[in-house]
Amino acid sequence: MPNIQIQMLEGRSRDERQRLAKAITETTCKVLDVPPAAVDIIITEVKRENWVTAGRAWDE
Repeated sequence: MPNIQIQMLEGRSRDERQRLAKAITETTCKVLDVPPAAVDIIITEVKRENWVTAGRAWDE
């Protein structure tokens, strides 16, 4: 059973997260030849103050 974990900046709508999960599920099923029920996706939203790129937080 594939378990896919996604970390992204907070702020996307529920609809956007659901569309992302659906697209990833469909692709995973095609590539790995598994049924949708076998695919788990965990989406973790990270606050901009906790996401740092090149030493700078995204909320700066």
